[in-house]
Amino acid sequence: MRHTITVLVENEFGVLTRVAGLFSARGYNIETLNVAPLQDSTVSRMTLVTRGDEHVIEQIKKQLNKLIPVIKVEDISHDVHLERGMLMVKVKACGDHCEALLDLVEQYDGEVLDDHIDSHMILEFTNKVDVLDAILDALTPFGMIETTRTGPLGMRRGVDGFTVD
Repeated sequence: MRHTITVLVENEFGVLTRVAGLFSARGYNIETLNVAPLQDSTVSRMTLVTRGDEHVIEQIKKQLNKLIPVIKVEDISHDVHLERGMLMVKVKACGDHCEALLDLVEQYDGEVLDDHIDSHMILEFTNKVDVLDAILDALTPFGMIETTRTGPLGMRRGVDGFTVD
Protein backbone atom coordinates (compact mmCIF):
# COMPACT_ATOMS: atom_id res chain seq x y z
CA MET A 1 0.00 0.00 0.00
CA ARG A 2 1.11 3.55 -0.76
CA HIS A 3 1.83 5.72 2.30
CA THR A 4 2.38 9.47 2.58
CA ILE A 5 4.60 10.30 5.54
CA THR A 6 5.28 13.80 6.79
CA VAL A 7 8.38 14.49 8.86
CA LEU A 8 9.47 17.62 10.69
CA VAL A 9 13.27 17.87 10.88
CA GLU A 10 15.84 20.35 12.04
CA ASN A 11 16.96 22.30 9.00
CA GLU A 12 20.64 21.41 9.08
CA PHE A 13 23.37 19.94 6.91
CA GLY A 14 23.11 16.19 6.28
CA VAL A 15 19.52 15.56 7.37
CA LEU A 16 18.38 14.48 3.92
CA THR A 17 21.36 12.12 3.65
CA ARG A 18 20.48 10.53 6.98
CA VAL A 19 16.85 9.99 6.01
CA ALA A 20 17.75 8.59 2.58
CA GLY A 21 20.42 6.39 4.18
CA LEU A 22 17.89 4.98 6.62
CA PHE A 23 15.68 3.90 3.71
CA SER A 24 18.46 2.46 1.57
CA ALA A 25 20.10 0.57 4.46
CA ARG A 26 16.83 -1.28 5.08
CA GLY A 27 15.96 -1.85 1.42
CA TYR A 28 12.98 0.52 1.40
CA ASN A 29 12.25 2.76 -1.56
CA ILE A 30 11.29 6.44 -1.45
CA GLU A 31 8.95 6.97 -4.40
CA THR A 32 8.79 10.74 -4.02
CA LEU A 33 10.36 13.25 -1.66
CA ASN A 34 9.68 16.94 -1.15
CA VAL A 35 11.52 19.08 1.40
CA ALA A 36 11.19 22.76 2.24
CA PRO A 37 11.78 24.99 5.27
CA LEU A 38 8.81 26.17 7.30
CA GLN A 39 8.13 29.76 8.31
CA ASP A 40 10.54 29.03 11.16
CA SER A 41 13.55 28.43 8.91
CA THR A 42 15.26 26.24 11.52
CA VAL A 43 12.68 23.51 10.77
CA SER A 44 11.90 21.79 7.45
CA ARG A 45 8.97 19.62 6.48
CA MET A 46 9.55 16.51 4.43
CA THR A 47 6.74 14.77 2.60
CA LEU A 48 7.73 11.36 1.35
CA VAL A 49 5.80 8.61 -0.35
CA THR A 50 6.74 4.97 0.06
CA ARG A 51 5.07 1.59 -0.23
CA GLY A 52 4.77 -1.17 2.33
CA ASP A 53 2.45 -3.03 4.63
CA GLU A 54 1.54 -1.68 8.06
CA HIS A 55 4.48 -3.47 9.73
CA VAL A 56 7.02 -1.97 7.30
CA ILE A 57 5.57 1.54 7.68
CA GLU A 58 5.59 1.22 11.48
CA GLN A 59 9.28 0.22 11.32
CA ILE A 60 10.06 3.18 9.05
CA LYS A 61 8.33 5.58 11.47
CA LYS A 62 10.19 4.11 14.46
CA GLN A 63 13.55 4.33 12.68
CA LEU A 64 12.86 7.91 11.55
CA ASN A 65 11.99 8.91 15.11
CA LYS A 66 15.39 7.60 16.28
CA LEU A 67 17.28 10.01 14.01
CA ILE A 68 18.60 13.00 15.99
CA PRO A 69 17.44 15.79 13.63
CA VAL A 70 13.90 14.34 13.35
CA ILE A 71 11.37 16.24 15.45
CA LYS A 72 8.11 14.53 14.51
CA VAL A 73 6.83 11.81 12.13
CA GLU A 74 3.29 11.17 10.93
CA ASP A 75 1.77 8.77 8.40
CA ILE A 76 -1.22 10.68 7.06
CA SER A 77 -2.38 7.93 4.71
CA HIS A 78 -5.20 6.74 6.96
CA ASP A 79 -6.32 10.25 7.92
CA VAL A 80 -8.59 12.42 5.83
CA HIS A 81 -6.03 14.53 4.01
CA LEU A 82 -5.39 16.51 0.87
CA GLU A 83 -2.60 15.81 -1.59
CA ARG A 84 -1.41 17.94 -4.47
CA GLY A 85 1.47 17.74 -6.88
CA MET A 86 2.81 20.15 -9.46
CA LEU A 87 3.67 19.47 -13.09
CA MET A 88 5.60 21.67 -15.50
CA VAL A 89 5.72 20.56 -19.11
CA LYS A 90 7.27 22.03 -22.24
CA VAL A 91 5.25 21.17 -25.35
CA LYS A 92 5.62 21.89 -29.04
CA ALA A 93 3.37 24.71 -30.13
CA CYS A 94 2.34 25.34 -33.68
CA GLY A 95 -0.68 27.02 -35.25
CA ASP A 96 -2.69 23.82 -35.65
CA HIS A 97 -2.42 22.77 -32.03
CA CYS A 98 -2.43 26.06 -30.10
CA GLU A 99 -6.19 26.41 -29.66
CA ALA A 100 -6.62 22.80 -28.50
CA LEU A 101 -3.60 23.13 -26.22
CA LEU A 102 -4.98 26.28 -24.61
CA ASP A 103 -8.36 24.56 -24.17
CA LEU A 104 -6.64 21.71 -22.34
CA VAL A 105 -4.78 24.17 -20.09
CA GLU A 106 -8.08 25.85 -19.24
CA GLN A 107 -9.87 22.52 -18.68
CA TYR A 108 -7.34 21.52 -16.01
CA ASP A 109 -6.97 25.02 -14.48
CA GLY A 110 -3.38 25.20 -15.70
CA GLU A 111 -1.28 28.19 -16.50
CA VAL A 112 0.90 29.13 -19.46
CA LEU A 113 4.25 30.19 -17.98
CA ASP A 114 6.20 30.75 -21.19
CA ASP A 115 4.52 31.30 -24.55
CA HIS A 116 6.33 31.00 -27.88
CA ILE A 117 3.43 30.21 -30.20
CA ASP A 118 5.82 29.58 -33.09
CA SER A 119 7.85 26.90 -31.26
CA HIS A 120 6.89 25.87 -27.70
CA MET A 121 5.01 26.62 -24.50
CA ILE A 122 5.79 25.85 -20.89
CA LEU A 123 2.69 24.91 -18.92
CA GLU A 124 2.08 24.50 -15.19
CA PHE A 125 -0.56 22.36 -13.48
CA THR A 126 -1.28 21.75 -9.80
CA ASN A 127 -3.66 18.95 -8.94
CA LYS A 128 -4.04 15.45 -7.51
CA VAL A 129 -1.33 13.06 -8.66
CA ASP A 130 -3.73 10.90 -10.69
CA VAL A 131 -5.07 14.00 -12.46
CA LEU A 132 -1.49 15.04 -13.31
CA ASP A 133 -1.02 11.58 -14.84
CA ALA A 134 -4.16 12.14 -16.94
CA ILE A 135 -2.87 15.57 -18.02
CA LEU A 136 0.38 13.99 -19.20
CA ASP A 137 -1.62 11.46 -21.22
CA ALA A 138 -3.71 14.25 -22.75
CA LEU A 139 -0.59 16.24 -23.65
CA THR A 140 1.21 13.35 -25.36
CA PRO A 141 -0.30 14.01 -28.82
CA PHE A 142 0.94 17.61 -28.72
CA GLY A 143 4.58 16.55 -28.55
CA MET A 144 6.12 16.92 -25.13
CA ILE A 145 9.69 18.23 -25.14
CA GLU A 146 10.40 18.09 -21.41
CA THR A 147 8.56 17.41 -18.16
CA THR A 148 9.27 17.86 -14.47
CA ARG A 149 7.01 17.30 -11.52
CA THR A 150 6.90 17.10 -7.78
CA GLY A 151 5.65 14.20 -5.78
CA PRO A 152 2.58 14.83 -3.70
CA LEU A 153 2.54 17.25 -0.81
CA GLY A 154 0.08 16.19 1.85
CA MET A 155 -1.74 17.79 4.74
CA ARG A 156 -4.33 16.43 7.14
CA ARG A 157 -7.71 18.12 7.09
CA GLY A 158 -9.03 19.70 10.26
CA VAL A 159 -8.02 22.45 12.60
CA ASP A 160 -5.01 20.70 14.18
CA GLY A 161 -1.67 21.36 12.54
CA PHE A 162 1.48 19.28 12.16
CA THR A 163 3.80 21.64 14.03
CA VAL A 164 6.67 21.64 16.47
CA ASP A 165 5.01 21.49 19.90
